[in-house]
Amino acid sequence: MIDLFVIGGGINGCGIARDAAGRGLRVELAEMNDLASATSSASTKLFHGGLRYLEYWEVRLVREALIERETLLKAMPHISWPMRFVLPYHKDMRFEGDTPTSKLLGFVMPWMKGRRPAWLVRLGLFLYDNLGGREILEGTKSVSLDNSVDGAPLQDRFHKAYEYSDCWIEDSRLVVLNARDAEARGAKINVRTKVVSAEQVDGHWSITLEDTDTGDQRTVTAKMLVNAGGPWVENVIRNTARINTTEGVRLVRGSHIVTRKLYDHDKCYFFQGEDGRIIFTIPYETDFTLIGTTDADHDDVSQKPECTPEERDYLLEFASNYLKSTVTKEDIVWTYSGVRPLYNDGASSATAATRDYVLKVDTSAGAPMLNVFGGKITTYRRLAETALEKIAPHFDGLPDRWTAGVPLPGGDFPVRGVEELKSKLSAQYDFLSPRWCARLIKAYGTDAFEILGDAKSAADLGQDFGSDLYQREVLWLMDKEYARTAQDIVWRRSKLGLRMTPQEIDALDKWMADNSATNSGQAPAKRAQGE
Repeated sequence: MIDLFVIGGGINGCGIARDAAGRGLRVELAEMNDLASATSSASTKLFHGGLRYLEYWEVRLVREALIERETLLKAMPHISWPMRFVLPYHKDMRFEGDTPTSKLLGFVMPWMKGRRPAWLVRLGLFLYDNLGGREILEGTKSVSLDNSVDGAPLQDRFHKAYEYSDCWIEDSRLVVLNARDAEARGAKINVRTKVVSAEQVDGHWSITLEDTDTGDQRTVTAKMLVNAGGPWVENVIRNTARINTTEGVRLVRGSHIVTRKLYDHDKCYFFQGEDGRIIFTIPYETDFTLIGTTDADHDDVSQKPECTPEERDYLLEFASNYLKSTVTKEDIVWTYSGVRPLYNDGASSATAATRDYVLKVDTSAGAPMLNVFGGKITTYRRLAETALEKIAPHFDGLPDRWTAGVPLPGGDFPVRGVEELKSKLSAQYDFLSPRWCARLIKAYGTDAFEILGDAKSAADLGQDFGSDLYQREVLWLMDKEYARTAQDIVWRRSKLGLRMTPQEIDALDKWMADNSATNSGQAPAKRAQGE
């Protein structure tokens, strides 16, 4: 019998599994598809406090997220790094009509007619700078857009902007590294494993699992169940565990478009529309620009989220209202969409629904079950700590929290040490191009040295699959990071799908199928070194 069985291989499930395993609990996790295959790989890829949430007075959520930015940055400097955001200001900037701040300002200053005054923007940014404290990130400053690099891509009507800090995060790699660390601390991680049923038997959970590749089934017994099913959290409660509940989630679809590179500098833009909504434009994968996101209700969890033509056109028009050059659908190279399972608080719109998380322990079946509703990627570690507080009463003598600042695999180097690590890798492996070297460090950190091993040339790395992806790296991803298919590698472990041809991806998929590990999924150690 194990202590904790976690359903769901997104960031919340893997974060909880890591925290629990690090406290000595016997943990097993099951994900019915690939890790981070749903919401956790479809975010805007930011560790941020959520500047706009201040207008909803979600001060606790924003403060917790602001504190977490730097805590997380210190633990994963390879997959997360600071970014500067430019917020152009103009007099027509407006609130979304149903925010508490908009209603209050409309009552006190009715002549503003929903406009967002400059003093309010400055106040919001002052709070954003100071609510969580800062040691690493640079504070807010006012900038002129006239005759400047920041203003060059923007329409001439913009003259003034505010510049502030947030952080980038490689979202799907964050999930995988949490799973790896959980496994290193004793957890068992199962991918492509569906939980068919979970039944309460004599005060424990009897959980039936099915391998989705082979159809083989087995049963696990656990003292407690954690439902981190994300968009499927209600389905797990009602259909898998067969528990009645009034709790639920509001499914909100967030869509993004990736275009050709729209400008040359490395800063992001925070654009606010006349409808009160906001979008980001973010430099992406060196040669592209990421634009998002939308907020639209998504009614059916079984329906795969896709960026609709309406959402695509909305983002194109939104960005074009700010940029000098009109962005068209011909500029788009990729779109993606994910469903955010927000706690259903009865909000009037998808945008207004809370991004805070809610954790509920249900003992109505006899055995305890923790249900995870909502949450955002920036606060995943704090969510896991809170989950363990809920779990603690069911396990005597559980150790205290431990994850703050503890490096994820490959992240055991200083926050400002990326360039030094690149230089060291490049010096040791002189066949690496600058782009290839940078990609390896930003994906694997110090693990890049283990992946390359004793290679003296690219030829030592085995088969070349294109875009500097070689056999030895593929084997690492299969052996260490749970990858089973080409899609796992080119769209979640990396974004090489933006560069590889369909023929190259098909060839990679066939090679992986032909060379998949047997039994436990672990390939021989010497094979991982390309021998």
